[in-house]
Amino acid sequence: MFLTEEQEMLQQMVRDFAQKEVKPRAAKFDQQEFIDKDVLKTMGELGLMGICFPEKYGGAAMDTLSYAIAVEELSRVCASTGITLASHVSLGVNSIFQYGTEEQKQKYMPKLCSGEELSSFALTEPNAGSDAGSTETTAVKDGDHWVINGAKMFITNGSLAWTSVITAMTDKSRGVKGISSFLLERGTPGFSVGNKIHKMGIRGSDTVELIFEDCRVPVSCLLGQINEGFKQFMKILDGGRISIGAMALGIAQGALDEALRYSKERQQFNQPISNFQAIQFFLADMATEIEAARHLVYHAARLKDAGKNYSMQSSMAKLYASEVATRTCIKAIQIHGGYGYTKEYPVERMLRDAKVCEIGEGTSEIQRIVIARNLIKN
Repeated sequence: MFLTEEQEMLQQMVRDFAQKEVKPRAAKFDQQEFIDKDVLKTMGELGLMGICFPEKYGGAAMDTLSYAIAVEELSRVCASTGITLASHVSLGVNSIFQYGTEEQKQKYMPKLCSGEELSSFALTEPNAGSDAGSTETTAVKDGDHWVINGAKMFITNGSLAWTSVITAMTDKSRGVKGISSFLLERGTPGFSVGNKIHKMGIRGSDTVELIFEDCRVPVSCLLGQINEGFKQFMKILDGGRISIGAMALGIAQGALDEALRYSKERQQFNQPISNFQAIQFFLADMATEIEAARHLVYHAARLKDAGKNYSMQSSMAKLYASEVATRTCIKAIQIHGGYGYTKEYPVERMLRDAKVCEIGEGTSEIQRIVIARNLIKN
């Protein structure tokens, strides 16, 4: 697929880093349920933590497609690393960049773009998942402060983040039009990390509850306009879906890499199993679906870079790539046979990692709703 010279260089740089530094430790990250900090530090040094933000804020000033390629290459060997980057860039830092004041950008973005600090985006709640507009966390004005109470669930980078973008109801009478966004720092009184979430997949990714108990923050912590939070996070999620599509794409490509390698090495009936038509058909279907998914993901990224409407295309990319990732990993395990069902080979981890792509940042069912609504209104 056509890439610019700069994009090809970025792709090769991230691929080399992923293969040499991340892949050998991917199983360890999965087992220990966290990523070694030196990996995140190196990602910052490579410019990945601020890849698509302006240089004036410490970013690398690259485009969305370059960012998607970086997420893809990391996820090809370790989805936990891929989603750590994706959540930080697409959700946390991008929220500040899109809706923050110049003062907020100058204060927070340089450290976030350098990788010195991480960010998180706290939207999901115990009773507000797909129905994100039903947030129960509240923010009540008290003089020159807001008092926040509530809890957030399944927050990626939550316990590691210096800054967390959170949503809270500021005017219950207005429903989704009464939600606002706030930018909180780690250590703010009344703001604490709850339970660590032990997951089936992306186990190396930090996922926690966040708790707000009479958390007082100054009015300067409001992110964007009051009661505009719902509109803000819907736009942020549009871009985030490109990165989840890229993550799913990387998982699928990694599973194909492993399946192809194994099929050439594994001998049965005195020949490599890649000689058998049943295996060849598996490989052909996997490669074709991955290529189709790549076109969707890259197309959505290019639309965003061109300043065009990409909401439906990002949902298509996320929907298709995530389901391709699951199907590809299942086929990869089948090609590995009994060994594929063990932790001796990475494909079982890849299947566990892939499934979250059909759930996070809008389930496959939500994506179908978004796509259908776009079709109908047009």
